[in-house]
Amino acid sequence: MAQAYLTETGSDGQGPERRGSRLRRLLDGWRGDRGIWRRGLILGALAVILALVMLLHAQIPNTIGNLGSLTETFLPWLGLIIPVLLILAFVRKSATALIAVLLPAIVWLNLFGGLLTDKTAGGGDLTVATHNVNADNPDPSGTARDVAASGADVLALEELTATAVPVYEKALASTYKYHSVQGTVGLWSKYPMTGAQPVDIKLGWTRAMRATVTTPNGQVAFFVAHLPSVRVKLEAGFTARQRDKSADALGEAIADESIKRVVLLGDLNGTMNDRALNAVTAQMRSTQGAAGSGFGFSWPASFPMARIDQIMVKGIEPVTSWTLPETGSDHLPIAARVKVDATAS
Repeated sequence: MAQAYLTETGSDGQGPERRGSRLRRLLDGWRGDRGIWRRGLILGALAVILALVMLLHAQIPNTIGNLGSLTETFLPWLGLIIPVLLILAFVRKSATALIAVLLPAIVWLNLFGGLLTDKTAGGGDLTVATHNVNADNPDPSGTARDVAASGADVLALEELTATAVPVYEKALASTYKYHSVQGTVGLWSKYPMTGAQPVDIKLGWTRAMRATVTTPNGQVAFFVAHLPSVRVKLEAGFTARQRDKSADALGEAIADESIKRVVLLGDLNGTMNDRALNAVTAQMRSTQGAAGSGFGFSWPASFPMARIDQIMVKGIEPVTSWTLPETGSDHLPIAARVKVDATAS
């Protein structure tokens, strides 16, 4: 009776032997099937094309609807196609497709695998934050309090309207002794600020500024920018000509900066992968890429799909970078902790 009992309980379908038999049956279904190399050729071709798109994204031309920049803006999301191709390869029982799917997987990991690791660290001596507050923000006072609660020593705000500026100034007055608003962008600081002035990014009105902040470890040049918006139109594709022109002008202003330590805060309406921002990204480091955890997507706030809000540094070491909770804006605020070398000139 005891032996019969053991036999029954051992065949309940939950043990490792039953699971092992399922795996053996799956492998047996493939073993000896010569068709596994002939099936799934189309799937394999799609996998190779996906790998090439990610690997050669910089070669996709912008001449037609800025297709290259559009691809680069949402480049990380192409990785979602990989598991779909993998499942289809299993369903088709195609060894050819399975091997081909390895190609885009390797390319994706090479491009973005580093963002999956946590590179945040402790320390640092200056916290900075930036937020596109949205011109139609229904609660500017609450938004100001939320971003101030991040502990930022220096805070940049973009998309400020004339009617909302006094609200932000009042809400932030107790936290930040120094501030300057230039056009639709502003900079608030706990440390002395001098030399605040507009930066011409070829728009005809002010959406960028520069100021010197004297931190406990020396002077730092701060740039705040809100580059022109981009649009995806059926008849014109990814329209970004004015954004690209402004990015080039911003890059020139940063390159001409006499202070060696520079921080750029703002809504650049583009990701670090977007070639149109090369004039800026080629000379600065993203705090998220260098010291963040994950992709740090900031837009749209309801379902973030891209990091178009940026904190970038030159001559300064990023320590940690993160995304702040949602406010009344359609963007998420972002923050970073950096180390300012007191010995650097």
